[in-house]
Amino acid sequence: MDELVENRLARAALLRDPTTPLLWCVLDETVLRRVGENKAVLGEALRHVAGLIRSHRIIVQVLPFRAGPHAAMEGSLKLMSFEEAPALAYVQGIGMGQLFDDPATVTHHALTYDLLTASALSPRKSLALIESVAEDYEHDQYA
Repeated sequence: MDELVENRLARAALLRDPTTPLLWCVLDETVLRRVGENKAVLGEALRHVAGLIRSHRIIVQVLPFRAGPHAAMEGSLKLMSFEEAPALAYVQGIGMGQLFDDPATVTHHALTYDLLTASALSPRKSLALIESVAEDYEHDQYA
């Protein structure tokens, strides 16, 4: 467990670099609203994400419930592009993950991501929603 936490903290430290990497993600609204045992921690986590957004370290779009079913409901999708290497796509589901380097497959997954961003709230509206949900957690508005 200590190793997993250490690795996660090391990855998070990458966002301290003022220029790279660019992290652009689409979060399903469920991620914001799934209530755990400690609402204060959830609110704090969302405030941290909002701070990263406001400092221009990440771009976040929220895919609202009203968008309905979408192409990435089966798991998460990570697209990675590099200056001096081919693009990669990593698809993860329950108990499995697969890395793709085939250009046609990566292009297919990039299209899926593009469709998600097209259905998601704008970055500005997403930030407003994230901050609103964080405030609700801080004021214990979720039962």
